[in-house]
Amino acid sequence: MKKSIACQAILVTLLFSEACFSQNPFITSIYTADPSAHVWADGRLYVYPSHDLDPARGCDLMDRYHVYSTDDMVNWRDEGEILNASQVSWGRKEGGFMWAPDCAYKNGTYYYYFPHPSETKWNNTWKIGVATSKKPASDFTSGSYMEGLDGNSMIDPCVFMDTDGQAYFYYGGGSKCAGGKLKDNMIEIDGALQKMEGLVDFHEATWVFKRNGIYYLTYADNHGRENQLRYATSSSPLGPWNYQGVFLGSTDCDTNHGSVVEYKGKWYIFYHNQSISNTGQGNLRSICVDELHFNDDGIIQLVNQTKTGVAAVGKASPAKKATKYEAEKASVGGGASINGNFITNLKAADSYITFSNVSGGKKGGRATITITHANATYGRIKLLVNDVDHSMLNALATANATAFTGKVVFTVKLNAGNNTIRLEGGGKDNVNVDYIMIAPIK
Repeated sequence: MKKSIACQAILVTLLFSEACFSQNPFITSIYTADPSAHVWADGRLYVYPSHDLDPARGCDLMDRYHVYSTDDMVNWRDEGEILNASQVSWGRKEGGFMWAPDCAYKNGTYYYYFPHPSETKWNNTWKIGVATSKKPASDFTSGSYMEGLDGNSMIDPCVFMDTDGQAYFYYGGGSKCAGGKLKDNMIEIDGALQKMEGLVDFHEATWVFKRNGIYYLTYADNHGRENQLRYATSSSPLGPWNYQGVFLGSTDCDTNHGSVVEYKGKWYIFYHNQSISNTGQGNLRSICVDELHFNDDGIIQLVNQTKTGVAAVGKASPAKKATKYEAEKASVGGGASINGNFITNLKAADSYITFSNVSGGKKGGRATITITHANATYGRIKLLVNDVDHSMLNALATANATAFTGKVVFTVKLNAGNNTIRLEGGGKDNVNVDYIMIAPIK
C-alpha cells in the first residue's frame, strides 16, 4: 500500500454537469421524495423534495432538505442542503420528521414551508415552520411556525400564488384537507381556514395549480401500496371542488406525492417511487418526472410513468470549470487499497479514502462534489467534509467493477483555503473510486 500523501489537484476544463440524468428517477445520489416544483424569475425550475436517510428506519428519520434545479429538464444541479432539524429552535428535540415541504416567493423573499413536530409525541404536535431567504436555494433562516393551525396529523403544506398576487395556503393529512388565504406577510392566515369540499378519498399531499382559468387540486388517496394521485377542479381557489378521478396510478410505493408545473410550454408531473431501493422496509424513495397532458376540456390524461423521463427543453447552462482530484493520490486505509490508478474495496465502515488540500478558493462557499466510481452491485458511500458527516450516498451499479461510468453528485459548503474530503464505506457492497471532481456554485 502507498504511504499517505496529499492528493494533487488538476484543473480541467470540460463539459461538466453537476447531475445529468435523462431517466427516472432523475436524482439518484441520495433518496428523495415528495417533490415540490416551481419556476422562478431566473428561468430555472426548482424542485424542493424531502430526504429519506439511508440506512432506512422509516419516516421518523427524515431530515436534511436539499434543493435541485434545471434549465433544460435533463441536467439537474444539486443546490445543496438548505435546512435540517437541528436548525429548528422550536422543533422536536429528537429531530427527524422533516416531511414534505413547499416554497413560495413574494416581494423579494422566498418562503420555505415545512411540517415538523414540536414535541416527542409527534403526531398531535405538528407545526408548519417557515424559513426565509433572498435566494431560491441557499441562505435560508428558520424562523417560527404558523400560528393557529391544527396540529393533529395536518402536514404537507402547499402555497399557491394566484395570478392576481393573492397567496393561498393548504395542508392536510389523516383524510382532512383545509385551505385559506394568506396575509401579505405570507406566514399568517387571513380569516379562517375552511374544509376543501368535494374531494373523494382524500388522504394527504395537497397540491394546487391553475391552467386556462381552471383551478386544480391534486392529492394522494388512501390505497396503501396502491396509493394513487387523484384530482378535482373548481372555478375558485378554495372550491367547492368537482372530483375528476385518478391521473397518476400506483408507483408501487408506500406513499404517493406529486406536484404539477408548467415549464417552457410543457406541463410536468413530479412524483416519487422506490425503483432504486426496491424495499418495503422504511422509506427509501426517489423523485421522478413525466409529461402531463390535458384534453381540450381540461381533463388530465392518465400519466404514463416512464423509466426514460422527459426530453430536454431549451439549452443547458454553460459548462463549469472543475478541479480533478485523483483517488490513487489520496490517503487510504481500513481495507481500501490502491489498485493501479484507482481505489478498490471501499465497503466496510472503517474503509476510507481521504482527499487532503481540496481547495475552497479564497472565499469558500457551495461546491458540487462528483465521485466517479465503478461497482458491479449496489453500494453506498459515506461523505464527510472537514469531519462533518453529510449523508450516505448511493453508488448505483455500473456495467462491471472497472467500468467507471458511475457518478455520485452532492453539494456541500467548503471553507476558504484547504478542505478535507473523506469517503467511507457504507457497509453495503464494494465500490471502486477513480477520482472526484469539485466545481463551485456561485
